[in-house]
Amino acid sequence: MSHSADNHINPPEGWQGYNCHNLAIRGARLFDPELKLDMVSDIVILEGKISSIGPIPKDFGGDIIEGKELTVCPGLFDMHVHLREPGYEYKETVQSGCLAAVAGGFTGVAPMPNTNPPTDTPATVNFIRQQSAGTPVDVHPIGAITAGRKGDQLSEMAELNKAGVTGYSDDGSPVPTAELMRLALEYTMMSNSVIIEHAEDTSLSGKGVMDEGAVSTALGLPGWPSIAEDIDVYRCIRLAEYTGGRIHIAHLSTKESVQLVREAKARGVNVTAETTPHHLTLDCTILEGYNSNYKVNPPLRTKADIDALIEGLKDETIDAIATDHAPHAHDEKEVEFILAPFGMIGLETALGVVLTKLVKTKKITLSRAVQALSNAPRKILNLPVAKIEVGAIANLTIFNSDEKWTVDGTKMLSKSQNTPFGGWELTGRATGVVNKGIAFVRRD
Repeated sequence: MSHSADNHINPPEGWQGYNCHNLAIRGARLFDPELKLDMVSDIVILEGKISSIGPIPKDFGGDIIEGKELTVCPGLFDMHVHLREPGYEYKETVQSGCLAAVAGGFTGVAPMPNTNPPTDTPATVNFIRQQSAGTPVDVHPIGAITAGRKGDQLSEMAELNKAGVTGYSDDGSPVPTAELMRLALEYTMMSNSVIIEHAEDTSLSGKGVMDEGAVSTALGLPGWPSIAEDIDVYRCIRLAEYTGGRIHIAHLSTKESVQLVREAKARGVNVTAETTPHHLTLDCTILEGYNSNYKVNPPLRTKADIDALIEGLKDETIDAIATDHAPHAHDEKEVEFILAPFGMIGLETALGVVLTKLVKTKKITLSRAVQALSNAPRKILNLPVAKIEVGAIANLTIFNSDEKWTVDGTKMLSKSQNTPFGGWELTGRATGVVNKGIAFVRRD
């Protein structure tokens, strides 16, 4: 009989929990781009590890998941989420965020430190980690670069490193001075960690709420110019080049920034970058309806920027796709556009949006999509990669690349509903995750 172990949280409604002591998936497409694996086969998991790839033994006594029409790939990892706990539990909690991650096929997430209190002490790091216990999702908190995320002085980075943070960021805000950024980057040299920058020169972006250009002028909304991102990206690259430190640029959104990263990589700078499903698929003309679910920082840009982001993803200038999952309560978003908070949720839609709008349209390959959504972010954060091979810990995402579904914010497992993809018809959906000795699988 299928069951979850006692100390595990219950799977979401409509999902089935399994114990991975003795579990098999029958007849699925096994797809691991890094191992050049692409075959239809059975896979057996014993004691949380992959014990065989090939026909299920005749005397197998465990649970069997029927894998016909399903693809199994290395577990997806979202390196940029906001789980809002501690401090803003009405928007999201670690547990509700983990369930949203499961629904989107993610087996790991890295929550940003803009909580209350911020993630700038080992106690907060440990608290966030404890809240995720019993879920099949690895939660790897990002520590604050500056104390209290105030931008005045560095946080206790060594203490946070001992507590196991996987990187440092003041996300939501840029690091205000070049001197602080230099010091932070120098610290990464000693700790083999990474600085993650929210690239924005606030003296230029000011009170902007959307991309500066013809559309913002027509709508009468204050503009957030692309150059405000580019200048900070350039600053970060030069400081990383000068110090030898490791910089990762969060949510890249402009064509010029893509080119800056491309040139820096060619020179051997320690720089990596991510972009989001929304920056890859939505442009600023969608704001003509003043819908605050499209208000995000950095803002949605132009079609030319989207083309450059896709090209950057193809040639691996951009390493990873991350959601910047940013939940807000309904009443916070249901105000005048200019007053609404920046942010949109993305964990439950990322895979479907990428498969529908990028893979099925042949803009990127399935191989590149899986890489950007799974092991590329793990490598940036120095985490062990997920592999489909005998002896590996079972850390897997199961999805149906042909399942059609309609995005409905009211049916999300996130506590918040602020999706920019409401009403979209997507093809491709996560149907299960296997990790930490448990599996949650969507029932038909």
